[in-house]
Amino acid sequence: MFTLTHPQKGLPVTGKALLKDVSLPALVLHQNALEHNLHWMQSFADRHGAVLASHGKTTMAPALFHRQIAAGAWGITLASAVQSAAASNAGIKRILMANQLVGQANMQIVADMLRHAAPDFYCLVDSVENVRQLGKFFAEQKLTLQVLLELGVANGRCGCRSDEQADAVIAAIQAEPALKLCGVEGYEGVISGEQPEIDRFIARLVALALRLKNAGAFSCALPLITASGSAWYDRVAAAFSQSAAQDTFLRVLRPGCYVVHDHGIYQQAQQGVLARQPELENALRPAMEVFACVQSVPEPGRVIVALGKRDIAHDDMPVPLRVWHEGDTQPRALDKDWRAIKLMDQHLFLQGPKEHALQPGDIIAFGASHPCLTFDKWRHVCIVDEQLRVTEMLETCF
Repeated sequence: MFTLTHPQKGLPVTGKALLKDVSLPALVLHQNALEHNLHWMQSFADRHGAVLASHGKTTMAPALFHRQIAAGAWGITLASAVQSAAASNAGIKRILMANQLVGQANMQIVADMLRHAAPDFYCLVDSVENVRQLGKFFAEQKLTLQVLLELGVANGRCGCRSDEQADAVIAAIQAEPALKLCGVEGYEGVISGEQPEIDRFIARLVALALRLKNAGAFSCALPLITASGSAWYDRVAAAFSQSAAQDTFLRVLRPGCYVVHDHGIYQQAQQGVLARQPELENALRPAMEVFACVQSVPEPGRVIVALGKRDIAHDDMPVPLRVWHEGDTQPRALDKDWRAIKLMDQHLFLQGPKEHALQPGDIIAFGASHPCLTFDKWRHVCIVDEQLRVTEMLETCF
């Protein structure tokens, strides 16, 4: 069996000051913002009669999974067999693998997990051939696998494109005693359109789920209907709340990046949510930053920071936020005159005014876009309080 062992709770830390006692660069989570985000999104789901299966691939930090569960989450979403096993080994009892389970070695990981830990586990199917392979493998293992039918979009990622494809997959599932159809799934984040395209896709998903329910295709009394990344969860929740689906399905939302938010694409997405839902208050807050030291000031207006692609996401350039000079007890904001212009493996090029006060050893906090691609660079994460005292160290399991 594939095993990983990671603590369910972070390691408590006392007496460590982030700016003096922690080797930088370091990935930092601000405790107050983190707790706010956990409860804000859970409250949103509760108000819409939905449950959360937060996408754990964002952080792969079991201690954060357990925080999400403690805040009220129904389960944790993962993207692979290995990730699912890591979550199961850390004590997560309900796992939604929002992906197809392919490859015999990956099937064996899931089979071992089901046999030894018995989590409530689901994965996706979208092809007759994959259904055949899964049915054969899990029958030989004398196990039952719960599957969700995935609906996709043309030129998108995975998922059935038409009702005919969906019906063929359903028929194949019904021919496999080791498989149980427990719901339908879609992911609107692959649609590069505006709200009308999103709404049409979610309406298709709801219509498919209702058609299958009326046809008696599901193997459970309360099948799942699930979608939602971190950008359009409000539209998904609204569609799932329509009267036809309210009491028919367990409505599962899967946003992932909400737990730490960001200073880039998800901050922009949140502005879209607030524009569509002006009644929402106290929006998500960026909880994730990377702290790093100024390394060199080689020429006017050019500052080199000891921070690189191995430390922070680079879909977009990191955002310089605040700086602590030697002896400072409070940071100084870095205005928009300062911007990151280049990122190498271990160096960030910061461009600013020719006359400035930055010196080697100064510490800068950077915001990032796309938390998934920052977390995967770290094995340990600091949680800090408002005084930047480290209160906890979290372990990741990438």
